[in-house]
Amino acid sequence: MINRMAERDDPGIIGRRVQQLRRERGMTQKQLAEPAYTPAYISTLEAGRVRPSDEALRHLSDRLGVEFDELATGRPAHLATTLRLGLTDAQRTLATGEAEAAAEQYAALLAEAERHGLDAEQAAAQLGLGECALDVGDLAVARRHFERAEKSLADSPLPSRVPALRGRAVSHYLAGELRYACYLLESTLDELNRSGLHDPDALLLLYASAIGPYMDMGAHARAAQAAEFALALAPQVGDPALVARMHRSVARTLLAEGRVAEADASLAKAAELYRQLQIRTELANCHWMRGYLYVQNGELERAEKELREALAMLAEKRAALYSSQVAVELADVLHRRGRSEEAAELLHGVLGDIGPERGAVHSAAAHRLLGIIAEDARDTEAAEEHYVRALSLLERAGAAGDLADLCRLLGDLLRRTGRVEAALDAYRTGLGHRTAPGTTTLGPAPAQPPL
Repeated sequence: MINRMAERDDPGIIGRRVQQLRRERGMTQKQLAEPAYTPAYISTLEAGRVRPSDEALRHLSDRLGVEFDELATGRPAHLATTLRLGLTDAQRTLATGEAEAAAEQYAALLAEAERHGLDAEQAAAQLGLGECALDVGDLAVARRHFERAEKSLADSPLPSRVPALRGRAVSHYLAGELRYACYLLESTLDELNRSGLHDPDALLLLYASAIGPYMDMGAHARAAQAAEFALALAPQVGDPALVARMHRSVARTLLAEGRVAEADASLAKAAELYRQLQIRTELANCHWMRGYLYVQNGELERAEKELREALAMLAEKRAALYSSQVAVELADVLHRRGRSEEAAELLHGVLGDIGPERGAVHSAAAHRLLGIIAEDARDTEAAEEHYVRALSLLERAGAAGDLADLCRLLGDLLRRTGRVEAALDAYRTGLGHRTAPGTTTLGPAPAQPPL
């Protein structure tokens, strides 16, 4: 009974609600009161001068033809259940790649949850809107939704807030803010591990999400450690979509270690889970990652096939940011296969969709490849311009994994054109990044989870 009393509105609000419902039904205070109460009691209750008991509310709800909870809280009966079913349906829509349709569903559910003060449902809707914004590449919008989801869950345990924290980290990562993304993920992991909040789902989500920024920063040892922890946690996790996402991320670290067959097997597991779950956007990402794997293994024809499949699936679902990133990797394959003009055309077509605020690492890769193509065509001026743009993007993102190689390309170009001092500066910059790859601003790696 204590809990039910705590969930009720104030007597004044309940009184006004009773009065409104009574008048809508054309009832007098006497008719509402009979047979258990007096008109004077109803008058006092409607004026907000008495807190009605459970028995009184049951009598009133029966007479007014409404549910007990609706009279006590103003929320329609079973509203929370209805909203949760709606959220599941919106999640299913997003899984099929219909981000815009899903966003409309989430927005309507959010408005309903806000109207009735349901914090958990508000947070879930904000989280869904954030994921929709990530899919279409609206990173600033995504970040705002994830921040609002965190705010709605401010009083909840940390594991409940992890999906929103992870979403915020991913939005910073895709915007090229690698160090800050790592900071958010690592600090949350530390708090979970050191406070005893060992939630397997939350830990797996964070470790899997950290792999991408670690790899882009050149912190391969940390990425491998995160992958190791994620694989160890997987048997404790019941969400197959989360396990599939983990396998897709882990494949990248396996590939970096030269374990191609294991990486391919990991991607196959992820793809099969996504097919079963009918999560189309993530299935496209598996094709993307498989294309990347085949590139690293020198199987360019197979790589082109996988990347084209990923691009077609993502373009169909209007996932603009991810489509542009896949197109950059496809252009690299085309160039390696001797189709440089086709590659350059593809790159110029996507550079408007990515840049410093959206996909900085892939934007830098596009400029790097355009520089190589320009060098092959003996247009050194255009090549240098593209290399310098790529260098600026990578330095801003802190992507040490690619910076050293780019500095070598720029240094070689400057040396061939007779600018020896400038070439030496470029080489020194590259060596500086090579000597300390992937250093973050955080010092020690996150604490190890209990496995």
